Parts: sequence; C-alpha cells; structure tokens
Amino acid sequence: MGVVSLIFWALTLIVSVKYLVLILRADNKGEGGILSLMAMIAPPRGESPARHLHWFAIPVGIFGAALLYGDGLITPAISVMSAVEGLEIAAPGLGQYVVPISICILFGLFSVQKFGTGKVASVFGPIIVVWFATLFGLGVNAIGAAPQILGAVNPVHAVRFFLDYGHQAFVVLGFVFLAVTGCESIYADMGHFGKKPIRIGWYGLVFPALLANYFGQGALLLTDPEAARNPFYLLAPRWFLYPLIVLASTATVIASQALISGVFSITRQAVQLGYLPRLEIRHTSSEEIGQIYVPVVNWLLLAATILVVLEFRSSSSLAHAYGVAVTTTMVITTTLAFILMRHLWKWPAWAAIPVTVLFLSIDLAFFSTNIIKVHEGGWLPLLVGALVFTVMTTWRRGREILGERLRELHIPLEVLLRDIHDNSIPRVKGTAVYLTGSAAGVPHSLLHLLRYSRVVHERVVLLTVETLETPFANIREGIEVQELGEGFYRVLIRYGFMQSPNIPLILPLCKDHGLSLNPMDLTYVLGRETLIPSKRRGMAIWREKLFSLISRAARQSMAYFGLPPSRVIEVGVQIEM
Repeated sequence: MGVVSLIFWALTLIVSVKYLVLILRADNKGEGGILSLMAMIAPPRGESPARHLHWFAIPVGIFGAALLYGDGLITPAISVMSAVEGLEIAAPGLGQYVVPISICILFGLFSVQKFGTGKVASVFGPIIVVWFATLFGLGVNAIGAAPQILGAVNPVHAVRFFLDYGHQAFVVLGFVFLAVTGCESIYADMGHFGKKPIRIGWYGLVFPALLANYFGQGALLLTDPEAARNPFYLLAPRWFLYPLIVLASTATVIASQALISGVFSITRQAVQLGYLPRLEIRHTSSEEIGQIYVPVVNWLLLAATILVVLEFRSSSSLAHAYGVAVTTTMVITTTLAFILMRHLWKWPAWAAIPVTVLFLSIDLAFFSTNIIKVHEGGWLPLLVGALVFTVMTTWRRGREILGERLRELHIPLEVLLRDIHDNSIPRVKGTAVYLTGSAAGVPHSLLHLLRYSRVVHERVVLLTVETLETPFANIREGIEVQELGEGFYRVLIRYGFMQSPNIPLILPLCKDHGLSLNPMDLTYVLGRETLIPSKRRGMAIWREKLFSLISRAARQSMAYFGLPPSRVIEVGVQIEM
C-alpha cells in the first residue's frame, strides 16, 4: 500500500502537475527541452530580464542537456531488457537469450529512425493504444480481487511506509522513481508533437492505464506475496504470457522512440546555438519541421546502448544507473523554471517560491536516493554527461577564440574598396559569395584568394548567417542587404535555431531588398581553417587538441548550407589557437 501510494503521488505531482501543467508552458515558440529553456533565460545575443543570472543558467543548462545523452543510451537498454526478461517467467531456460534478443531489438529500433517520427508513429500508434488498453485491463482485473488497494490514494500510506521502514524506504524510493522517468523527453519532444496532443495522450490514455496497472500489481501482491518476483507479468493469465512479452517488447521500443527523438531535438538545438559542430540533420516530414533524424547521433547511441547491455546484462543491474541522470536533469529543469517564472513570466515571489519549493523538494528526494547508487552503475550517465558537457563547452569556447584569431587577420573593408576604386585590383566577370561569420571587415578567404589570384569578381556578396535565440524565424523578413560600393554587398540572413539554412534557396529572396541574384550564376567561396594548438592564451592545450579534432570531424559548411559542390571554392588557412 505504501509503495503504490508513492507511485500514485509521484505520477500525479511530477508528471501530471509539474511537467504537463507547468513545464510545458515554458515553450520557446513551440520548442521544448532544457536548451530551449536555457535560451529563453540566457539568449545568445541581446538582453534578457535574467541577464545577471546568465553565468549560472548557461553552464547548468548545458550540463542538463548533456545528461540527456546519458539518459538516451540507458533508456532503450533498460526498457527493452525489462520486457524481454519476461521470457524467464514464461520459460526459465530461455533466460540466456535475453541479451542477444535485446541487442537484435535495439538494432531494429535504431535502424528505423531514418524513416522519421511521423512514419514510425503511423505504425506504432495503434500498437501503443493496444498496449495501454492491455495495461488497463490487466490492472482492473487484478484490482477486483483486492479492491482495498485503492486506498493507496491516501498519502498517509506513503508516510507510514517511511516511518515503518526508514532507510529501506529511502532505498525503495529510488526504484519508485523508475515509474516517472521519461518526463524530460516529454518536454524535449514538444516540438515533435505539440503541447495539446501530449496532454491529451497523457490524461486520456497513459495516466489512467498506468495507475490501473500499478494498483493492479499492488492488489496482486496483497493476495499473493510470492508474485513479487515479477508482478507485472504475473498479472497475466498463463495463456496470455507470450503475447504479452511480444507486446511489451514492442511497447518498450516505442517508448524508447520518444527519448531518441528528444536527443535528436537537443542535438539540433545545440548545433544551432553553437555548442556542437555542424552535423548532418535530415528533415523527415514536409509538414512538421521538428521531426528530424541525425544519423551520427543515432548510430553512436546504438553502439553505446549495445555496450551498456553487454556490460550490465539485466534490467535490475541497469536500474542502478538509470535514475541519476534523470533526477539531476529534473533538478536543473525546476531551478531554471524558477528563474523563468520570476524574471520572464513576472510571477510574484509568493507564487513562484512555494511552487518551486514543492517540486524541488520532490526532485531532491529522488536525487538523493539515486545518487547513492553512483558506485553501482550511476557513474555511467554522469560520465557520459561530463564528456558531452566537455565537448559542448570546448566547442563553444574554441569557436570564440577562433573568431578572435580571425578578427586579428581582418583588414578594414574601406581599405580594400579604396584599392579597387584606384583600379589597382583587376575585376573578373561573375558574382562571388563569401561566407563569413563576422559582419565586419574583409573575410580571410577573400584576402587569401586575392593574394594568390590578384583578381576580384565584378560583384562580391559578403554573406553572414546568424542564428537567433528563437526556434523559428521568418527568413524573408530577417534578410538585410547593404550596398557597400564598388560592386560589394553585405548580406545578413537570420534564422531560428530549429531551422536548417539552405543558402541557394534563400539568396533569391534578396531581390526584395534590391539585390538580384541567380543561384546558377554564383560562385561560393568558403574558408577552411586548419587549427594548430599553441601556448597562446585561450584554452588548455588538451582542449585545443580536442577542438581541433572535433573541427576535422564536423560537417563542412558546403553540405550544411546546401551549397552545390560544383560552384564552391575552398580557401585554406592555418591558424594558431
């Protein structure tokens, strides 16, 4: 009664109230996730009401996002293994096949990601409805044999459980938390599905089914304490056991889908906000811009997940590793939400503080009971989070240093235009588009090309692409064109951090601003920097080497901006970090 009461109130307060009512309100123009929350509080450019807290919100938000990657490799592993372990109940001799079957299912799960959330959902949707209907039916049937379990709704049972069992109850709380994991993926997936469908799905289907099943398992244990070895599968009649194993395995694959989609969303946000290098991001829907597929992340997650299965070999062993990352992320989300409430939503202190104290006390209770399991496997998500955090912060800082070094090489544009006006530099026919990260000075690629070719095109477009702190932007309205003279133009294109820019499609829109460009007549000039670690002031040598390694592995600008390879010239330069 005490454990079921804990599960009931955890699902109600954390999922139904905190995330579905409060956190889903923190949408950045339709997008969710901890990086979107961080971007609302601490936008990369411009002022914000919470600017004095940027020093706190940015690193904490990045670390919370990094922890989601640890969650992303553990969730599929523990979900699939827990379902396949039903074979040990149906036929104990099949227990040795749990690991190989789990690996096969995981490989199939990650292989279908390329088809996109929408297509996968069209297949998985009916199955998940059958799954939750089954959960509900099994639970209600068991409750009929011991209806007194419904009294667990009374929180007195949860309190009495702690008073009677003390430290044991505290340890059990860490496993109760497994009933509410997935909250962060709900928030991160908001851009895939939208707030309304998520809320309808939870309140109308998922929440009732989960409650019925957990109460049903409690009722079974009241009548048959021996069922504690696996109360879920023992809810089912013997004839339904194998179909239930198949259905559960399928459902856990689908459940993992939500977390994987959330990792894709977080990855794109990190790329566009400048915390990860450019990666190949494929849009899998012509209607929903939030539905994406990131190949490199998908296959890295698969490899890591398989290694986790081989290392832990059972869901019970992996359960020790599971809660640490999720509870830490939940604490961070609640803390950032408080800043949002006070400084952006303008909630008065008398409203924001009690709400935050309530949810933060619950989060910290779960965090405390999970953090003691670090030596039993909880180190894994923390290690993954620390590695991703290091990569993110190193990339961000490295790009800042690289920008400083490139600005040192700049010469004023006025000097170049004066030389051209004096006819000291020959001109050749055509239009060259130089992509530059700075809206000032002369791009280093133009300087180096001029140094070796001694000529400049008749028309030169200095193009800067700027990522806004909002998820989506009207690109047509965000274009700025400035005529500089001597056939030179400076063009600024702004887009949201959930959008992928395609330069050949965007440039014709400059016609509305007085610059007519035909994509078929353009030559794109890109700068490629070879980074050399040095002892100059900036980062530690090991971080500079890491930044250089990441740079070589990053997707090149040509592919990222959708440039036709036959019209691209790359100009290389070596730069000391």
